[in-house]
Amino acid sequence: MWNDIYFANKYFLLLLLIIPILVYWHFVYKKKSINVIQYPTLQTIQNIKVSIREKLQDLPFILRTLSILFVIFALARPQSTFKSEVVKTEGIDIILAIDISSSMLAEDLKPNRIESAKKVLQQFISQRKNDRIGLVVFSGVSFTQCPLTIDYSILLNAIQNLKNGIIEDGTAIGLGIANSVNRLKESKAKSKVIILLTDGVNNRGEIDPLTAAEISLEYGIKIYTIATGTYGTAPYPFETPFGRQYQMVPVEIDEKTLQQVSKRTGGKYYRATDNSSLRKIYSEIDKLEKSKIDIRSYRRHKELFYIPLAIGLILLFIEVALSQTWFRRIP
Repeated sequence: MWNDIYFANKYFLLLLLIIPILVYWHFVYKKKSINVIQYPTLQTIQNIKVSIREKLQDLPFILRTLSILFVIFALARPQSTFKSEVVKTEGIDIILAIDISSSMLAEDLKPNRIESAKKVLQQFISQRKNDRIGLVVFSGVSFTQCPLTIDYSILLNAIQNLKNGIIEDGTAIGLGIANSVNRLKESKAKSKVIILLTDGVNNRGEIDPLTAAEISLEYGIKIYTIATGTYGTAPYPFETPFGRQYQMVPVEIDEKTLQQVSKRTGGKYYRATDNSSLRKIYSEIDKLEKSKIDIRSYRRHKELFYIPLAIGLILLFIEVALSQTWFRRIP
């Protein structure tokens, strides 16, 4: 629905003054100047049959005038206008912190841990409406893949492009938390949350997870931790000269540290051993408390000049066609 119609070149609307002048010239002035033929009796006039073409003799002028009218509207560039406004709505600021280390290629979750996580994250985002959500990734180091945004299309595209190997390998959980905190610390939302997913033990980075959790607590940020991986061993793919082969590797997750991180910040710890349990975990987190945030919508314009221009050109084409055929005067 259009909230309003705005003319970008409204001064062209002054050309509409031509329309009444043309109408006066055609229907008043021009007809007064036509020579009058005198008949001796009214009977002669009454016997003259008026053809349909004569009855519609003003049709070409009307079509031409309407064509000019619509072309003037097109020159004025009509636009549909969507106004800017600030809306207070319920929402929460969330950073999704995702481990993309090589161990996330293990296939105890199908097709593997990282692809399973990507699919569940996309479902999670599709269920949110008014939240600002960002994406932080980590392995040996950590970086922001997508800052806090309500443009979910950009966020979903960033998640789709996640893969192992884009940064050096390792598991820097502390750096992942610290980077996430850095993205949330300036947030004005009353509720700020980090949802961290990993499948390993912190073995890289200059900051350990518990220290990063203390920093998170200072800024009032909750951390929900999700350990991903089955118990015992998991099939891990290796590329060999003979193709892809698999080896069962031990699943090592520092559950104790992840539990302490969540407990210290008021969050919760989860363990996902398969695709189903991972979906249920994010479904539960989806029920987090919400807080009021401001979302600004901006004025947008959609060009509509092509509509009156098309109508004007069609009317002009019809007028020219009629003038050169049905209404053509034979000398």
